[in-house]
Amino acid sequence: MTRYPVHGAGLGLRRTLMGPLADRSPAQVGFYEVAPENWMGVGGRWGRQFRALAERHPFICHGLSLSIGSPSPLDETFLQRLRRFLDEHRIRAYSEHLSYCSDDGHLYDLMPIPFTEEAVHYVAGRIRRTQDILERRIAMENVSYYASAGGELTEIEFVNAVLEEADCDLLLDINNVYVNSVNHGYDAEQFLAALPAERILYFHVAGHHREAEDLIVDTHGAEVIETVWGLLDRAYQRFGTVPTLLERDFNIPPLPELLGEIDRIVSLQEKWGRVLPEPHSEHVRA
Repeated sequence: MTRYPVHGAGLGLRRTLMGPLADRSPAQVGFYEVAPENWMGVGGRWGRQFRALAERHPFICHGLSLSIGSPSPLDETFLQRLRRFLDEHRIRAYSEHLSYCSDDGHLYDLMPIPFTEEAVHYVAGRIRRTQDILERRIAMENVSYYASAGGELTEIEFVNAVLEEADCDLLLDINNVYVNSVNHGYDAEQFLAALPAERILYFHVAGHHREAEDLIVDTHGAEVIETVWGLLDRAYQRFGTVPTLLERDFNIPPLPELLGEIDRIVSLQEKWGRVLPEPHSEHVRA
């Protein structure tokens, strides 16, 4: 047994996949990830299908609206509802974005937090408060960004400082490391090498859109490219076979095509000594 809450290769669950997944349970999918905001309070047919899947398979949640870097107060009412949702469905882990998406209303985009010491203290305090309310550790994701908000720290210094001061875990998005390395001119492998292995909870991989030679947009709307597969391979070499989630939010192809990319993840994990998924009937608290 490892320290990870899930194992193997995971798939982001979207409503367009609910029908195909109700008919079959792909053996190569070890876990599923959902945005809790899309399922909290949902009843009827969708609610029944979600509960049925969550009872049979390991689930983790990746949030959209916590807005950890926002100047507005934390939405503690939302966090109380979220805790009940995580408990009810025995969700194994919860993660969010190291960014902000709201102030006097939602911005519907992930905005970069300034890389400053002041921001480190502010964000870390909000993460600690979130963990207290949820009564569980959470993981923060390194995000893609397209213009620097300014500051005295580098991206890697900022990420590591937040993780240390908040005492939280890391959702390492491999595609975001590659996207930022191109857009901001740093070495992706050096970035990986500087991360604290003991805080990594799981990986994300996804596709993107190349706007220009020096500009990539993180869309989650295309297949994972070979360079990102190569970076994932090197991440396994460095960190071991960390559970890995395939994200696809737009232009979602038929399930067999997604499973082809899941098979690619499984193949790389087997190369480095894959930890097999637990039986789907088992559940543990994160």
